[in-house]
Amino acid sequence: MRVPGSVIVAGIVATLMILAAIVAPAIAPYDPTDMATYNLIDSELPPVWTGEGDARFPLGTDNQGRDLLSAIIYGARVSVGIGGAAVLLAATIGVSLGLLAGYFGGWIDAVVMRAGDIIMSFPTILLALLVSGLARALMPDGGSVGWTPFILIGAIAIHDWVQYARTVRAAAMVEGAKDYVKAARVIGLPGRRIMLHHILPNVMSPVLVIATINLAGAVLTEATLSFLGVGMPPNYPSLGTLIRIGNEFVFSGIWWIALFPAITLVILVLAVNMVGDHLRDRFNPKLRGRS
Repeated sequence: MRVPGSVIVAGIVATLMILAAIVAPAIAPYDPTDMATYNLIDSELPPVWTGEGDARFPLGTDNQGRDLLSAIIYGARVSVGIGGAAVLLAATIGVSLGLLAGYFGGWIDAVVMRAGDIIMSFPTILLALLVSGLARALMPDGGSVGWTPFILIGAIAIHDWVQYARTVRAAAMVEGAKDYVKAARVIGLPGRRIMLHHILPNVMSPVLVIATINLAGAVLTEATLSFLGVGMPPNYPSLGTLIRIGNEFVFSGIWWIALFPAITLVILVLAVNMVGDHLRDRFNPKLRGRS
């Protein structure tokens, strides 16, 4: 299957944005998490090309005098980090439970699938808000910078693991009926070894596709939670936090605080989604057969 030019461009854009987020401390002009660098005299400066801006702040500043470009780079780092960790956690849980359900079947399969059905009956954002609210209520310092990322990761992953479990379960049931798995059972290999060394490598292709698509969804979910005020605090912002802060000033004519983080979020999610959609089509046997 030929890779479209748009997918190549999307892959390059997504890679560059993720790399920029990873090395944010090295490329950001300022450290937006260091409150000692804030200067209220520089607050609400417009982008430099408007004529009223300052060359030190190409995209302008927010209401605290924080460089918006640096805040966006660091915000992307937070959003990508939380989204990537949530995908990794969801994939680990989902693949493990899917393997167990598909290989052993019986009551294990019933419990895992019914638990997944219950979780999938809740909307993603509603369930994430519920988990985040409970965690903050049970933990005295749940709203601190140290604990908030872990709460967000768990709140996002608790809904996404079901998709991995269902996919791996179906693939494991198919693989379990094949001769090589039956032969492994006959010679007495333990179930754990059969699942990890024989079945798991053959079901990883759809898992990687789902993980790529879910990365964009996890980043967007984190941004939504932060926009609703249950995400990262303003002194350590994500893209959603920056959009929430800027939304308070849009009708005052200070449009850049919300616009540039929103554009960054849209481009990142769109690029990752395009790559994920291509991978899904690439590993779809029906489409591959037509091509």
